[in-house]
Amino acid sequence: MKSEAFLFAGVAVFFLLTDVAYIWFAREPAGIAALTVSCFMASVIAFFCLINHRRKGERPEDRPTGEIRERSGHVAFFPPHSGHPVVTAAGVTVCAIGVIYGFWLFVIGFGVFAIGLLGMVLEFVGRDSA
Repeated sequence: MKSEAFLFAGVAVFFLLTDVAYIWFAREPAGIAALTVSCFMASVIAFFCLINHRRKGERPEDRPTGEIRERSGHVAFFPPHSGHPVVTAAGVTVCAIGVIYGFWLFVIGFGVFAIGLLGMVLEFVGRDSA
């Protein structure tokens, strides 16, 4: 995390210098606010990465002798092929067309979308008990 902290600290310094130059030359409040917020956001990320590095130490990725197996863990469940994403996409498409052509088509599309979404959510309910 130390290299990420330095990376985002550099980004924060870049935004700070850009902000100072923008204040000096442009004096436009929206751009000044955007660059200032960008500097603060990059600083927060750099601070978070630095604190994480101090709290947890080096990761295997940070060491030149780090091995891939040091970060490996349990491989999760990967679902098989499913038709529910296609039904959900078709429902969203019909909803979008329904916005143009009429509310009745939107309602039909929303019904198809709801069926596809419920199918995706509830497809593997009870899988662990089997």
